[in-house]
Amino acid sequence: MSPAEILQILQAAEPSVQWNVDGDGYKYEIEAVSEVFADLNVVKRQQFVYKILNPYIADGRIHAVTIRTSTPAE
Repeated sequence: MSPAEILQILQAAEPSVQWNVDGDGYKYEIEAVSEVFADLNVVKRQQFVYKILNPYIADGRIHAVTIRTSTPAE
């Protein structure tokens, strides 16, 4: 999958988040900024993003992901 395809999936699933996706077709870096992360700890923030991506990880279309999440204030 291309970074643009992953970006589309993320934006469709959670449009309130400002997403940025970079990668080379194997390893991807995802940055997510939103107020939805304000009351979530680091693990819950990761789970929020993985819930969207898990079908693509499970079928092998996404191999490796680094996720950075923050609120606009952070």
